[in-house]
Amino acid sequence: MNPIKKRVVLHFPGFEPLDAAAHRARYERSARQSAAAWDFTASVDEMKNFGRAPYFDVTATAAGWHTQSRIHIVDHNDLVATLNGRPFFTRLMQGYLAAAKVAASGGMTGYFRHAWRFGLFFIFPFLLMLAGLILSLSIAFAPILFGLPAWSHIGSIALAIAFFVYVFLPQAEKLHTLHLFSDWEMAVAMAGLNGIGAEQWLEASAVSVRQALDEPDVEEFVISSHSMGSSVAAHVVGLLLEREPDLLQSKRVVFTTLGSAILQCALMRPAKVLRSRVGLIARCKDIFWLDVHCLTDAIHFYKAKVAAVCGHEDVRQASILFVRFKQMLSEKHYRKIKRDFLRVHRQYVLGPDLRAFFDFTLMTAGPLPAADFAEFSVKRLPELSFNSGEAAQALSVGR
Repeated sequence: MNPIKKRVVLHFPGFEPLDAAAHRARYERSARQSAAAWDFTASVDEMKNFGRAPYFDVTATAAGWHTQSRIHIVDHNDLVATLNGRPFFTRLMQGYLAAAKVAASGGMTGYFRHAWRFGLFFIFPFLLMLAGLILSLSIAFAPILFGLPAWSHIGSIALAIAFFVYVFLPQAEKLHTLHLFSDWEMAVAMAGLNGIGAEQWLEASAVSVRQALDEPDVEEFVISSHSMGSSVAAHVVGLLLEREPDLLQSKRVVFTTLGSAILQCALMRPAKVLRSRVGLIARCKDIFWLDVHCLTDAIHFYKAKVAAVCGHEDVRQASILFVRFKQMLSEKHYRKIKRDFLRVHRQYVLGPDLRAFFDFTLMTAGPLPAADFAEFSVKRLPELSFNSGEAAQALSVGR
């Protein structure tokens, strides 16, 4: 097999307060780490405008191969900024309303059925904020409990407000609590295609993605997505397939979901369109679907067969690649992050310290077809040598 010379990547990031430029900067840092681990050079160009999918070019080179990749970032930071930019009490009330909608639509039951740790992730920010509010109210009404005079409420209410604003909230924000409230608003919007302009945003993104798929002389298209971005990607790609069933014919397309949270939205009853679009992707013979899971990442549906859970048991299911982040990082580095569940969840798209069988930069900018990563393991690492026929043949994996 010859190395990939030209690739187009359409990357859908997760629910983070980062715009395309910030994602490019992150990619550049990760590319430097990957290049150092694998002994190649990587050059990351500046960002170029392209509608909803701005891009930057990456040139990766080593002995025997030279690969050019165009990385489009289909971020939803404008939606994140809108949700996070509202007053505190609006975010608080809308977050709890979103949680109620998730529970009432069957989402919470589905989370605990298919991935109990994700169920705990769902209830965590709401229970934490509720605990803070109860503690603050307890301080405010302490005079009643101790039989103190009514005028004592002046001090107790002031103390309760001070505790909530200056003690509890700063600690809660270290865990991105209000950001997670907004994440569930986004999930509800993507499930029902209503609110926050979700449907219009998807339509605009589909236009840019469709244009990117017209890039000539491309050997491989990689549609990668992380976390919430996987629901967005499924919507956009499914929307295009609804309109043009033969859109990807004769193209090599790999749909890669990293720490996928498609079921975060798809398990809600109103998500009929999303579940249908998941089925279109799974049925498309021109798409190879690679779903990357990690046991130590609580914020995804570990071992779940997404298409089957969405009601498509009869189709070819995604190939699941099980990775371990501690095999990608130094012992010191992994020890530093392993108790931060949000930081662990981001590791899919971050750089490695060591050579490992999964590497986001290598998959999106290296010489190997992205589908090959489905077959790599601890005992079979990617081989980047293309100097002999034997080495090249060893890289080939059946699709």
